[in-house]
Amino acid sequence: MESRIQRIFLIRLLLTATLAALPGVALAQEDDGSDIREKTVLDAVIDPGLDRRKIDEDKIDTENFEVGFYAGVMSFEDFGSNNVFGYRLSYLISEDWFLEGVYGITEVGEATVESLFTVDILGDDREVDYYNLSLGVNLFPGEIFMGSNYAFNSNFFLILGAGNTSFADDEFFTYNFGGGFRLFVTDWLAFRADFRNHIFTHNALGEDKSIQNLETHIGLSLYF
Repeated sequence: MESRIQRIFLIRLLLTATLAALPGVALAQEDDGSDIREKTVLDAVIDPGLDRRKIDEDKIDTENFEVGFYAGVMSFEDFGSNNVFGYRLSYLISEDWFLEGVYGITEVGEATVESLFTVDILGDDREVDYYNLSLGVNLFPGEIFMGSNYAFNSNFFLILGAGNTSFADDEFFTYNFGGGFRLFVTDWLAFRADFRNHIFTHNALGEDKSIQNLETHIGLSLYF
């Protein structure tokens, strides 16, 4: 009788242990399936399988010098407007600031008094040349888009400086100021459009007179 009771007790104990273990097995199986589904969804989001384009970026050199030439028109007060040509050399101090030296040549026409009174004040030597050293600052850097495939760096700048003007067989201290626009065609070539005002005092017409000579020109610059 005692052994029969022990068997019944052992059977009940085994059944209880088996029933207690079944929910854990089912839960583990359910968790495994859920993890698999979750990993599959995350893989589809994180790795969509798109083909990546290979892009080659231009390597922009760190040039410190700019050399260029220009041509335009200069309005010389009292003596009309004439063609002007010149050269420039710049040192790039930083990304924003630069020093620029300029040498230019133009000619002057007849003054109003020469036309009215049929006199020749300047004679045959009507060539005017000037040179100056200026400090410039770059403003509003940006890009200009031409179509859907081309984009060019650009900026505006202001400039202020002083130098010398050779006019009427004399030398005159000259202030200059102005601004311009720079368009970078490549990392070593740029197109420029400039405006300048050259101010100095002369006495070629008999009395000291402060004049303002406006100049506008376009040119190309090389960087090295």
